[in-house]
Amino acid sequence: MSQRFESQTALPTCSIEALKARAQLYRTIREFFAQRNVMEVETPIVSQAGVTDVHLASVQAQRHIVGRMQQQYLQTSPEFAMKRLLAAGSGPIYQICKVFRDDEHGRKHNSEFTMLEWYRPGLDLRELMHETAALLNVCLAHRFDEIRPLVLSYKHAFQDRLDINPLQATLAQLKQTAQRVGLTLDLGDDRLAYMDLLFSHFVEPSLGFDTPIFLTDFPPEMASLAKVRLDEDGEEVAARFEVYIEGLELANAYDELLDASVLRARFEADNQERDKLGLQVMPLDENLLAALAHMPECSGIALGIDRLLMVATQKLNIEQVIAFPATRA
Repeated sequence: MSQRFESQTALPTCSIEALKARAQLYRTIREFFAQRNVMEVETPIVSQAGVTDVHLASVQAQRHIVGRMQQQYLQTSPEFAMKRLLAAGSGPIYQICKVFRDDEHGRKHNSEFTMLEWYRPGLDLRELMHETAALLNVCLAHRFDEIRPLVLSYKHAFQDRLDINPLQATLAQLKQTAQRVGLTLDLGDDRLAYMDLLFSHFVEPSLGFDTPIFLTDFPPEMASLAKVRLDEDGEEVAARFEVYIEGLELANAYDELLDASVLRARFEADNQERDKLGLQVMPLDENLLAALAHMPECSGIALGIDRLLMVATQKLNIEQVIAFPATRA
């Protein structure tokens, strides 16, 4: 006999079938990495350092450590701690864990979500693309024929849809393009914000419908923790890729930056921008910066489990694949 609930909010937003699909997905992922001798690891969810990225907001937490109250942060990604393990000689590793991003809610977002992240010493981005495609093939075999990496650069995707090179475009040109396509938001003098606006409205929604797309070579301002290199036209680009299926971003990969001085400069530049925007200036992860010199050359990738489930089960809203979103937690 089914139970009667007095309040709808007591019920999960996903079906029991979705819970079973999640459990099966975890088994598939763990078997995939076990066959490749990639070790599963676990790292802290709460840390003394948060991310400096201007576009990410860490969830804050307070706790006593040895009797002293400390301001700490829930992880937006396990990246920093996993890189410390790599520096200690862990070899290839992966993790399935909860991550948190404050006030991110919507059809594709929940402020608490599940991430798969893995690191492959010795593999370059091209090899990581093929491994990512292999994982998608076993996870989405019921939905797609064999997935092979179809590679498209950020620049060419932008040019195909908006007839403008984002690597060379000035702020004025990006504003004019936004006005031409009917986007009237005033974003001030933030060139990168206009680029993101155009990308999210006119490029991203069209990606990955015929076949999954591996979007590469992002603008250097979007390098984050990736290396910067020159593309085939001699223009500086971030050595990273993202995976898109049916207009949905699933994964984000880097050729990992190993120069601590460059990374520190990026963190400090982020904090200067945060201060300018009235956002909290974040403490730097000095443990990561100290470990970076010992980290092997590697590529790494973060993949959203909930979004992968949306694709696997053909759901359009993230609440259909998680049990209790933030509004019901």
